[in-house]
Amino acid sequence: MNGNQAVTYAADFRAGRQGVGANKTASSPRQPHAGEAPGRAIPRIARLMALAIRFEGLLREQTIRDYAELARLGRVTRARMTQIMKLLDLAPDIQEQILFLGPIRGLTERNLRPIVSRIEWDEQRRLFQEIKDRFHANASAVDPSVPQC
Repeated sequence: MNGNQAVTYAADFRAGRQGVGANKTASSPRQPHAGEAPGRAIPRIARLMALAIRFEGLLREQTIRDYAELARLGRVTRARMTQIMKLLDLAPDIQEQILFLGPIRGLTERNLRPIVSRIEWDEQRRLFQEIKDRFHANASAVDPSVPQC
């Protein structure tokens, strides 16, 4: 066996339904992982954060050559892949919060772009807290049963 191995990953980042005539497969309900509350959806932003971390690992291991290859495999544009990977520019504690946050309606990758563009982690933390407070306040106004962040 030689040292070159091919690894193939299938990832689809498109939002919404599959197109008409697209291959559709029946899938069983996702089983919760250890420590995950059953019936609780994982927020999309947490999934994107986890993907960015995983993709960075694949790049470091040189399993994947570059962002362009990731984009081809994920069937997204290189620009979209860059947007996802920019989440890694967030302070490590913000990344961790995103991974373990409960659902905050309206918190998206797009909302985090102004924070990602900041170099200072303290400023990122302040802005992230403002966003969390704003979205939490909006959710609480609509649904008073929303728990505190």
